[in-house]
Amino acid sequence: MTTLTLIGKPDCHLCDVAREVVETVVAELPEDAVEIDELSIADDPALYALWWEKIPVVLIDGSLHGHWRVSPDRLRAALTEAIPAG
Repeated sequence: MTTLTLIGKPDCHLCDVAREVVETVVAELPEDAVEIDELSIADDPALYALWWEKIPVVLIDGSLHGHWRVSPDRLRAALTEAIPAG
């Protein structure tokens, strides 16, 4: 299973938009192919130190996919490539 991690914070408009893009794209993929893990920089000082200037941040299997704005087409392509065949 591929893991997508969305790092943001409460009351963040770009984070809300990114969440909608992520949910829409993941819903188009095979069921249970992608697990979404949402983390908040407000809850984790280490995440805050790393990402506060760049939220929302999207990681795919722990690797940086992008930050600030999430492109549905780019995300769909990356997830399709990351999902194990089978």
